[in-house]
Amino acid sequence: MSTDVLSDLISANATDQVRTWVHGNHAVRVTEEIARLDPSEQAVAFRLMEKDKALEVFERLDPEHQRTLLEGLKEERVQELVAAMPADRRARLLDEVPAKVATRLMEGLSRDQRDTTAELLGYEQGTAGRMMVPAVVTVSPESTREAALQKLQDRPGRSDEYSVLPVTDQQRRLVGIVSLSDIVTSPQGTPVQDVMLTDAYSVTAHQSREDAGRLIQDADLLGLPVVDSEDRVIGIITVDDAMEALEEEVTEDAYRAGGAEPLGRPYLAATVFGLARSRAVWLLVLVLAAVLTVNVLEFFEETLESMVVLALFIPLLIDTGGNAGSQAASAMIRALAVGEVRFRDLPRILWREARVGLLLGVMLAAIGFPIASIFYGTDIGLIISLTLLVVCFWASSVGGILPLIATRLKIDPAVFSAPVVTTLVDATGLVIYFLIANAVLGDQLSTAASALPEW
Repeated sequence: MSTDVLSDLISANATDQVRTWVHGNHAVRVTEEIARLDPSEQAVAFRLMEKDKALEVFERLDPEHQRTLLEGLKEERVQELVAAMPADRRARLLDEVPAKVATRLMEGLSRDQRDTTAELLGYEQGTAGRMMVPAVVTVSPESTREAALQKLQDRPGRSDEYSVLPVTDQQRRLVGIVSLSDIVTSPQGTPVQDVMLTDAYSVTAHQSREDAGRLIQDADLLGLPVVDSEDRVIGIITVDDAMEALEEEVTEDAYRAGGAEPLGRPYLAATVFGLARSRAVWLLVLVLAAVLTVNVLEFFEETLESMVVLALFIPLLIDTGGNAGSQAASAMIRALAVGEVRFRDLPRILWREARVGLLLGVMLAAIGFPIASIFYGTDIGLIISLTLLVVCFWASSVGGILPLIATRLKIDPAVFSAPVVTTLVDATGLVIYFLIANAVLGDQLSTAASALPEW
């Protein structure tokens, strides 16, 4: 049987086998198969699932697939699924559907569900408040383990919401956190304050979700309390939601590093037009930027006519400079993403990358000089080796500092990715090449130019 098991069964109208396969496989596997189906097939498979399995699979789907699936289901089933979703996942879904559909779905929710969903939608996209679990269970320092466990029993929800419980005072201000494992394993009657951690991390609702996710990752947290301006707990970010957010951020950086805009949806869910549009913008930008290279060649046209051999090395030199710049930019974008460097490190980074570029340039020049000298003479060998040295130095420096400058300008560092740096270094590298050629050859170029026929 092919890897698209569910699709094959649905195509064969094997209803009973579809039910058996869905029932016998974990929700993760079922979700992967559902995501690969056509919209019509998704609705068929979903109608054959048991209620609990359907809810679990629906929560695991990407918002785009959730939206598509809802279009193929009956109204009452749609309302049932949306009402059963956690508030944070529901808010993400409502962001994806048209405004009229979102309004209709909100009207089908209970008043409490509408209030919590509206609260999350009130925060800007990309903030910690937008992805937090609201109305989180909190405990007081004086509570016993039994009282804390009773609170959890009275509040059904996702188990990952309760891995860590915020400890608050009477004004709901954060004073610490306590893990569920510490509560469960402590002796009967133990006060929460005896097992809680007072030096607790937290973020405000308006902080970046990427910052919150990095904090959870770096500090090995199971949950991160979200507080308001007065340090009152308003929600919690779970580790699985944080890792999902980080994955989305990494995906965005990967697309931009490749010279395309993020799709905002799974690849197979994107249309051909959507894929082309995500790439066309950057292609146009890079084409316009490449005009600089054409202008440089036009400006030094006389030099090229005087010494045609110089044209042979243009691809080698601009590719070397572009690669050196993109290597530095990629390393810096990654370092920024994981919090290893900040803008105030700019002088150190410039000094470091300049030395790296110089070392690479010396190595390549040492290889290029004898080879070029043997075939084209020592003058050409000297031009090539000096250009390699300067271009590597320049490209590494530019690639290292541009992402940092982007962060100061509130621009995604990934925008200054490999294609942008490469295009910039190509044009400036040619200027460096021809300036060095003019300096080394000098009189030879003048003599060669005077010998050219006049047209």
